[in-house]
Amino acid sequence: MSEVLLIDGKKYIYKCNYKDDAKLRNSFNNLTEKTYGFNFEQWYEDGYWGDKYIPYSLLDGDKVVSNVSVSIIDFLILGEQKRYIQIGTVMTDEEYRGQGLCRVLMELALEEWEEKCDLIYLFANDSVLDFYPKFGFEVCNEYQCSIKKTKEDKSEKIRKMSIDNDRDREIIYNMACNTISFSKVSMKNNISLIMFYCTYFMKDNIYYLEDYDTVVICEFNEDILYLQEVLSMKEVKLDNVINAMMNEKTQKVVLGFTPKDISSYEKTLVNEEDTTLFIKIGKDNSFKTGDLMFPVLSHA
Repeated sequence: MSEVLLIDGKKYIYKCNYKDDAKLRNSFNNLTEKTYGFNFEQWYEDGYWGDKYIPYSLLDGDKVVSNVSVSIIDFLILGEQKRYIQIGTVMTDEEYRGQGLCRVLMELALEEWEEKCDLIYLFANDSVLDFYPKFGFEVCNEYQCSIKKTKEDKSEKIRKMSIDNDRDREIIYNMACNTISFSKVSMKNNISLIMFYCTYFMKDNIYYLEDYDTVVICEFNEDILYLQEVLSMKEVKLDNVINAMMNEKTQKVVLGFTPKDISSYEKTLVNEEDTTLFIKIGKDNSFKTGDLMFPVLSHA
């Protein structure tokens, strides 16, 4: 859709859901690159940018100058199917800031989706924590699970995967499409977001466990293993996956999701830079229970 809006005495063109317009997509990617240091072009060219990531943008002429994106994410939360809306890629070109452009886009996106979902949420940069309460959002705590462990003496077969290898890409894609849930909060039918991470931020952190026919996305930092995601079409013990991915240095494992059984894990309040969770007031909020977090790979 497209219409002209008058904001602070200046005319802007409002457009949304224009991913197949190469000129607009390029302008959107340029602003994303300038603001966040990455872009979505490879994701689009690979065919993973589907209908569940929708930019709402204001244009000055043919230039995207402000944006608020909506990600439609179906979750299985504590066994219940939910449709959540995540607000992301909130940005305004430096020359156009302070004119209320993002405010207009937020209002348009919220108006469209408020009655079509079970929850609206976002992760805010530290510099704009006072912006979102104006739209009815409140800060909500997340809790991350970790455990101190040393590797048991087992020799599982681990192979580092390459997303640039067609066979590996097919395995990753099929696993992501058909994986069972290992988490209290897991995405359903959102292969596009998983593949975004696998082709971009996590492309060098994907492993295949032959003994368990399981794909693992994880990172190593000195003596800490960050286990971000487990993809498998059959039941696998999480403890076995963790032990397989640990090396002789590993002393601690931090999960990028909330496991179904948290009894053996330590819960820590998530307090990372630029990832403050805001949830829109007025809908049933499972995150007030105090032991959940959105999967790291669900951050749009």
